[in-house]
Amino acid sequence: MRPGFSADGYITDQDHLAEYRYRGMSSDINGCGWVAAYDLLHAQGVGVDFETVYRQMNALFPRQIPGPTPVRKLMDYLARYGSYRLTVGKKAALQAALAAPAGILRYWEEDVPHFVPFVRMEEGICRFFNVNDGLEDFTGSLEDFFAGHCKRPLVRVITPTE
Repeated sequence: MRPGFSADGYITDQDHLAEYRYRGMSSDINGCGWVAAYDLLHAQGVGVDFETVYRQMNALFPRQIPGPTPVRKLMDYLARYGSYRLTVGKKAALQAALAAPAGILRYWEEDVPHFVPFVRMEEGICRFFNVNDGLEDFTGSLEDFFAGHCKRPLVRVITPTE
C-alpha cells in the first residue's frame, strides 16, 4: 500500500504527495483541493484514479500561480462526474452534510483554508480524511467535527445531489 493512502483506496494524508506539483507548489502543501475531489469521487464509486484527478484539476490552472483551489473551480471539476450542491454558512453546511452520503467540507483548519472529504459510515458517524497531522483517517460525528474544527462562521460543504 502506498504511504498516505488507506487500504480501501482513499488519500488520507497529502504530506505523502510532495512529488505532485499543483498550482506551482507541491501537493503536500497545496493539494487538499484535488485530494478531496479524488476522495469524494472514490466514495461515490466513480472509476477515476487519483493521478487522473490530479492532472485534470491541475490543468484548470494554466498559469501555475500558487494559491488555494477556489471552491467554484472544484465545483466545476466535480460537475464532469455528477451533480453537486454547494451549501454556504456553518449551520446550513452542517445540515446539508448530515443529509449527505459523502461530501467535502471547506473551512479553516488552524488558520489555513482547507478541504476535507467525509464519508458517512453509519447513523451519525462519518469518516474524515486528510484533516491534519494525527487526524489523517478517523471517524466521528459531524456535529463534533464542526464544533472542534469549524471555528469560523464561513463553512461550506459540497454534497452530491444524486
